[in-house]
Amino acid sequence: MTDKIAIIGFGNIANAIITPILDKKLIHPENVYCVVNSEKSLKHIKENYKYSINVYKSCSEDSKIIWDCKYKLLSVKPQHLKDITEADNIKTKDNLLVSILAGVSINRLTQKFPNHQCVRVVTNIPITVGKGLTGIAWGENLTKDQKQFTKKLFENTSKIYEFNEDYLDIFLALTSSGPAIIALIIEALSDGGLSGGLSKILSEELVMEMILGTVNLIKEKKLTTSELKNLVTSPGGTTIAALRVLEKKSIRSALIESIVSASHRSKEFN
Repeated sequence: MTDKIAIIGFGNIANAIITPILDKKLIHPENVYCVVNSEKSLKHIKENYKYSINVYKSCSEDSKIIWDCKYKLLSVKPQHLKDITEADNIKTKDNLLVSILAGVSINRLTQKFPNHQCVRVVTNIPITVGKGLTGIAWGENLTKDQKQFTKKLFENTSKIYEFNEDYLDIFLALTSSGPAIIALIIEALSDGGLSGGLSKILSEELVMEMILGTVNLIKEKKLTTSELKNLVTSPGGTTIAALRVLEKKSIRSALIESIVSASHRSKEFN
């Protein structure tokens, strides 16, 4: 895949991206160079990570070795971007920086890292179980090899979509903020089961299995969501009674606005 790769920040998402690549032996552990911000993170990786990779604290002199790596994955929190400074002695101009920072535009990345070709990526937390959704927006003048490398980072753990950058904020709102919204819905529905006398554990299990079954039904039968709704809604029945309450409470509008708000918030980071 490549000789060396630098990982700037090593949270759950970065872990989920690089571990399958190491598992498949597409890169050797000794060629992975990781920089973290705290002594606690440094110690945790050295003691608990399944592979013996090179890991450094960001303030150390040794951490500067990352700028010798041709490929870099940037996965710090957006507010920590200001703490990273590109080395001024980079030897080549064909460096690639793949950023998974929420809301940070390609233009901002290019200004911050002028000696790199930059790619902006949005991925979501299900990538940690191999069920992620990843959106990619390409910077200018990327080579075929650089694009291929970027896709290889994510293809083992997620379904990949290529977008114009303008669509990444709404993609982020739907796919990265969406899991929290779905978790809230699961929690609320299971509380409904709890109010009817079911245990919390059983109620949550039933809700999650129901959601999985519903999604599979829609996909396998190629139903629209309206067709599915009509399939289980009978005149004067229980389902229409439930839907009537949701419409009265403007749940549909609230869900729409939650995605719009998340998208707007993403744009504010640019």
